[in-house]
Amino acid sequence: MDRNNTPIFVYTTWPDISSAKRVGGELVAASLAACVNIMPGMISIYRWEGQQETGEEVVMIIKTRVGQVEAVIKEVEAQHPHETPAVMSWPATGGSTGYLEWVTQMTSK
Repeated sequence: MDRNNTPIFVYTTWPDISSAKRVGGELVAASLAACVNIMPGMISIYRWEGQQETGEEVVMIIKTRVGQVEAVIKEVEAQHPHETPAVMSWPATGGSTGYLEWVTQMTSK
């Protein structure tokens, strides 16, 4: 398989469900993501500008492929309300062959 077609996950968090749903829908509509999972109700504890913070966030996991990951990150950063949004990716190292092929097909338009 061509490396650009290798499925990959992109993890990000959002301050609320409405912005996560809006951006997730746009990613799928633009074929940048095959699927977006949105999980509300996460509590984050982190250090920001020298202070420990606690806040509620929404997790978004974006299923895409390596060839689209930079475009996905760029779009998330452009639409995210935070100065430094959490955006990380990791490869899908296995899974259902049919599902992995579907991810590639849905993000190759």
